[in-house]
Amino acid sequence: MNALRKAFTTAAVHWFALLCLCAAYLQGGISKATDFAGALAEFQHFGIPMPALIAIATIVVELGASLMILTDFHRWLGALALAGFTLFATFVANRFWGMAPPERFMAANAFFEHWGLIGGFVLVAWHDLRHGGDNAARP
Repeated sequence: MNALRKAFTTAAVHWFALLCLCAAYLQGGISKATDFAGALAEFQHFGIPMPALIAIATIVVELGASLMILTDFHRWLGALALAGFTLFATFVANRFWGMAPPERFMAANAFFEHWGLIGGFVLVAWHDLRHGGDNAARP
């Protein structure tokens, strides 16, 4: 057990877990930045007002907050930003209660999977703030 604890609590494992948590946001931000027309179409599909402005803000949040988490620059703030972003996006894109099957099934799954991401980001912020915030000694 001690060997497992020692191997699993390294800084590399911690950073890898954070990378996994941020992976969808890094991919989403890069995809939106490199296919801005597609990003606009996505926001127009959901009826988002000012789609160009919201697309730019989304790219900044997805990439910027992910980088904050991965570089330990106000990690707690980046984590809370992605938690809030995910909460908002979940209610915009996964309104399963108004859908008919089979779309309802997939949207409901995505809705609750996003709550898992929100919880993960809140836990990152909680851990960061509990242990002193920026650049505190952590695993």
